[in-house]
Amino acid sequence: MEFVTGPAETLDHATRMPWWGSKVGIDATRKWPTEGFTRPWPGDIVMSAEVKRKIDSIWNRLGIGP
Repeated sequence: MEFVTGPAETLDHATRMPWWGSKVGIDATRKWPTEGFTRPWPGDIVMSAEVKRKIDSIWNRLGIGP
């Protein structure tokens, strides 16, 4: 994670002062052994077919359907 302070968007009302605030950047890319990352990388998170069916059945009720 990288935190920086500096100019901010005029419409961002969460900043400390008008036009001045902070931002955060997250590097979520896979790391390589040449970058010093030697631990095994975790596998993909995959929903079971049962969970996928349940979620698919409630999308529209939640108001976020495709």
